[in-house]
Amino acid sequence: MKRLLDARHIATRSGLPRLAAKLLRGEAVTVAYLGGSITEGAGASRQDETSWRALTGQYLAQRYPHSSFTFINAGVGGTNSTFGAHRLHSHVLSQGEIDLLFVEFSVNDGEDREESIRGMEGIVRQCRRQSPWTELCFVYTAADKNLSDTLPFNIAVHEEVAAYYQIASVNLAGGVQDRIHAGMVTWEALAPDRVHPNDEGYALYASYLKAFLEQEVRLSGVGAAAEPDPSELRLAPPLDDRNYEHSMMADCGAAVASSGFTLQELGKDEPLMNWRYGLAHLAAKGEEGEQLSFAVGGRRAGVVLLHGPDSGILEYSLDQGQSFTVVDVFDEWCVLAYRPILVLFPFQSERAIQQVVIRCTGSKDERSKGTGIRVLKLMSS
Repeated sequence: MKRLLDARHIATRSGLPRLAAKLLRGEAVTVAYLGGSITEGAGASRQDETSWRALTGQYLAQRYPHSSFTFINAGVGGTNSTFGAHRLHSHVLSQGEIDLLFVEFSVNDGEDREESIRGMEGIVRQCRRQSPWTELCFVYTAADKNLSDTLPFNIAVHEEVAAYYQIASVNLAGGVQDRIHAGMVTWEALAPDRVHPNDEGYALYASYLKAFLEQEVRLSGVGAAAEPDPSELRLAPPLDDRNYEHSMMADCGAAVASSGFTLQELGKDEPLMNWRYGLAHLAAKGEEGEQLSFAVGGRRAGVVLLHGPDSGILEYSLDQGQSFTVVDVFDEWCVLAYRPILVLFPFQSERAIQQVVIRCTGSKDERSKGTGIRVLKLMSS
C-alpha cells in the first residue's frame, strides 16, 4: 500500500543541508523533538519504540549506521508553542549542539493567531541566535481541526513563520486527509480518540517523515559538505516584536522571597500528568495572604503552576503589591492529577526588570479539594 506523502504536503525551503552533510560523512548527529503529547507518543503501545518520534530515530540509526545518534525527547503533553518557546533552552538547547529540531504544536496551539506566531517565531529566533547551526522542521499532525480540504488555521499560521524564515515543513495531516478521501482509511482507525495516533497511525506519520528525510539527503548530496557562512544567518526583522525569542524558564531559587511557601517535592502517591522533569517547587497551603515575590527581566513575566486536585485561586501584582489580579486556572483535568500550567502576565511596553508578587487568596474552585498553590517554574520573555 502506497505510503509516501504527496509532494504538495512537503515544503523543503532552505532544507537540511548541514544535517545531510553530517549523515553522508558519518558524523555524530543530535536530533531533538519539541512538541506536545503527540511528540511524546501518547496513544502508542510503547512511546519510546512505536511513536513517530521513536520510529524516525530508528530509521536514521538504521539508514546511517556510520553516524552515532543522540535523540532528545522534549515533548510535553498539553503544551503549546508559547510554553515550548519558554522551555526550549532548558529542555533542548542547553544539552549541547543540536543538528535537527522537529517542532510540533499545530494541534495544541489555539485560535489566537498572534500568540501562535509569537511562540513559533520565538522558537526559530532562539535557535538562530543561540544555536545558529541547528536546522528546523515544522511537523503538522492531525486532529479534527487539522483535517480539512483547505489549509487548516493553525497549520496556516505556522506556515507563515516557516515561509518567512525558510523553515522546512511536513504536513502529516494533509497526508492523512488524502488517504481518508481515497477511502483507504478512517481517522478513527488511526487515532481512536481523534487526536493521538495508535501504532498504525504513528507508523504512517513516520513513513512520511522517512520519505522527507531521504529526499533531503538525496537532494543535498555531497555538495552540502560546506558549512554555512555565519554572516548569512543574521536574523530578519521579526514578524511580531512580542515574540518569545528571549523567553526563559527558571527554577524557583534563592532569589524568590516567600512568606508561607516552602520548597517541596510532589509525593509518590500524588497523581501527575504531562511532566517528566524535576518536580521541586514552592508550595503554600493556600491560606489568605501567603505570598512569594521575585524579579525577572523582559517584557512579560509568568509562572508555571503545578496545579492539581487540591489547588486554589491565586492573585498577582506587577506594581509591588499596590493592586492584584485574580487568576483561576482550575479545570476538569486538575481533578484528575497535577500538571504544569503556564500563567503569563500582561506584556509591558518595554523590556525591564519586573517585580512580581504571587499571593494566595484562600479561595478555590468548587471542584477543588483545597486552596493550595504550587509554583514550579518562573518564566520571562
